[in-house]
Amino acid sequence: MSKSKLYTKTGDEGKTSLVGGTRISKGSHRLHIYGEVDELNSNLGMAHSLMKFHNITTDELGFIEDIQSRLFDLGSNLACEPENIKKFNLPQIADEVLTSMEEKIDELDAQVPPLKNFILPGGHPIAASFHVSRTICRRIERNFVSFEDENPNQLPKNAMVFVNRLSDYLFVMARYVNHVAKEPEVLWEAK
Repeated sequence: MSKSKLYTKTGDEGKTSLVGGTRISKGSHRLHIYGEVDELNSNLGMAHSLMKFHNITTDELGFIEDIQSRLFDLGSNLACEPENIKKFNLPQIADEVLTSMEEKIDELDAQVPPLKNFILPGGHPIAASFHVSRTICRRIERNFVSFEDENPNQLPKNAMVFVNRLSDYLFVMARYVNHVAKEPEVLWEAK
């Protein structure tokens, strides 16, 4: 059996297919938001790889992999018409995922110094990669709001809450990495 080709040529005219087969423009709002979820997942994968290869906070790797899987779940739901999600049995963001993220945020936040000032994104390169992921996550959240304004009840269950909690987790991970790496955080100075 021969390996199938990676390219299909079906998108050469600027259209792509949703999970259910509906063809849409590659410029559609729906495609933009699930593309941004993919972008976040890739950036989070970079942070994960940097942690793994630099031996920093390796106990968090499994949790990050779980988040990446949930981002893939979210993307698959966004790439499907809401009426077809059950038909294709797409995985949902369960309430337990949100609870687990809140517990992890609290656990990590308890290990870093209290925040008394705004901090500048940066520090250790791995922490900086978490800050980049956080800003992508916030962009997704803003775009979810505008998408929902234009397409009521089209977002998957828990999508908005998930990205909101995820941005908090990414922020505390950046702080945690700097703390573990003994990299001082740079405080914002208003002038």
